[in-house]
Amino acid sequence: MFSFIGFLVSIPHNYFPILFGAVHLNWGILITIGLVIYYFKLSKKMAYGMSFIGFLLNFGNYSLSIYLEYDLWVLSLLLFIVAWIGQFIGHKIEGKKPSFFKDIEFLLVGPAWLLSHIYKKYNIKY
Repeated sequence: MFSFIGFLVSIPHNYFPILFGAVHLNWGILITIGLVIYYFKLSKKMAYGMSFIGFLLNFGNYSLSIYLEYDLWVLSLLLFIVAWIGQFIGHKIEGKKPSFFKDIEFLLVGPAWLLSHIYKKYNIKY
């Protein structure tokens, strides 16, 4: 998800308004808002957790974009490639095809599934 948000933050967005300080509204923030709305349909508590994660991802990518000596999309592309290689290696070991090949919605449910494990560990009902 970090690389996906990184790609979105990398899209030129100077025509969007400034939110606070020098931070412009960007495509990463807009897509995160749309995803949080989707998660609200699943569960309010899940949406709150995904909102926090979305904030961290956007903040992290914004911070990296300031301090990197090269464009953020380059790092995002490298992370994306490494993550997908790891994803397919994991599925090969598991012996199952990735679920998202059947339904694109599984790409959105995956992060919520990971968050559900954190919620279970801390006995948070969602």
